[in-house]
Amino acid sequence: MEILDILDVTVIEPRLKHPTIFEKFDALSPGEAFIIHNDHDPKPLYYQLLAERGQIFTWDYLEKGPEIWQVKIAKNTNAENAETIGEMVAKDYRKAQVFKNMGIDFCCGGKKTIAEVCEKKGIDPQEVERQLSSIKGENTGSENDFQKWDLGFLSDYIINTHHQYVRDNTPFIIEIANKVARVHGERHPELVRVAELFSRAANDLSLHMVKEEKILFPFIKELAHIYKTGGTVPEAGFGKISNPIQVMETEHEQVGDDFEIIREITGGYRLPADACSSYTILFKKLEEYENDLHRHVHLESNILFPKAIQLEKELS
Repeated sequence: MEILDILDVTVIEPRLKHPTIFEKFDALSPGEAFIIHNDHDPKPLYYQLLAERGQIFTWDYLEKGPEIWQVKIAKNTNAENAETIGEMVAKDYRKAQVFKNMGIDFCCGGKKTIAEVCEKKGIDPQEVERQLSSIKGENTGSENDFQKWDLGFLSDYIINTHHQYVRDNTPFIIEIANKVARVHGERHPELVRVAELFSRAANDLSLHMVKEEKILFPFIKELAHIYKTGGTVPEAGFGKISNPIQVMETEHEQVGDDFEIIREITGGYRLPADACSSYTILFKKLEEYENDLHRHVHLESNILFPKAIQLEKELS
């Protein structure tokens, strides 16, 4: 059995925690790993490591709380060739349907490779590759246009399309979810959980959008403007743009986890025989909302955010 070094993060001075972990990771040879021991979920570290080192590591939870968290961090042996699911979908959005059909998260979990996801979910990677290869060579239409858009324009598009969708549809879904839970909850107790999960996810998403619109997106738009017209990148209170992006991606994952549970406990929005019209409308709206969320998060996590990080580097 492999014996790995354990780094107890709880005994390290707060300001030195991440630098110490980065130093230990950088000292690894390809294929080597170590374990971090912490008293809370170190997910922000995952996004910082991803932003500053790229897709050159694997991140596996060995223990997930509530008091102790242990994560195995390994340096990949062939990281330079490991394309993430998010990167694949960013190049050709049609591949998102393949991943969705196979139960693979391409937006909130898009930072993982096919091999990593298949190993965790018990999916045959060759079958995934076979289905992906079947769409090669076909016309991709306008899906790849997002890659060419000005980042300021893309930011506005996300706000006007996806943020507005959330604001337009959230109150109605909360109302009908609570109604259906009251009427059918005794026979279908999962509906009470659905109403709770959706309310939480929608509230988190609403707060998340405000932070993007007030802080992150204006800075991205300013970077895009400076890139076109010249000038100096102003100092931001949050430091490097990767810092707020890490927070946004953590929140993406939290909302995505809630919808994954909703989909699971509803059997993929499968209606029972006694479903009334309100029940039917609720499931249709939930699925529509989730589909919009996937496109929404894909545009941010797989296209806007990586390009913004790269743009900041070019302007520095």
